[in-house]
Amino acid sequence: MKIHHIGQKKNYNVVAVEGRMDAVSAPEFENFLDALIAEGVLKVIVDFDALDYISSAGLRSVLITAKKIQSKNGRILVVSLHDTVKEIFEISGFSTIIPIHVSVDAALETD
Repeated sequence: MKIHHIGQKKNYNVVAVEGRMDAVSAPEFENFLDALIAEGVLKVIVDFDALDYISSAGLRSVLITAKKIQSKNGRILVVSLHDTVKEIFEISGFSTIIPIHVSVDAALETD
């Protein structure tokens, strides 16, 4: 898995995740976002356009990160989920916890 800090759009920091998020790579995602939160970043868009797979461990890391951000009155949005990843988010109920949008621009329009 690769994680890229794309930069800032409006008030959001955009982070792109590529590859597979599983038990091995999920802690890397969590640590990456923890570092941003420690820097004071509380508005994040996670772009999953290049994410091929997410396991329950990956979902757990996304949820832990979302809760950390939300506990500090921040906001996390998820965008560009492929069908299989989107289905996992919906089945697990995550789509009711974390807003999902079709693109970064669509997420920014609704905020």
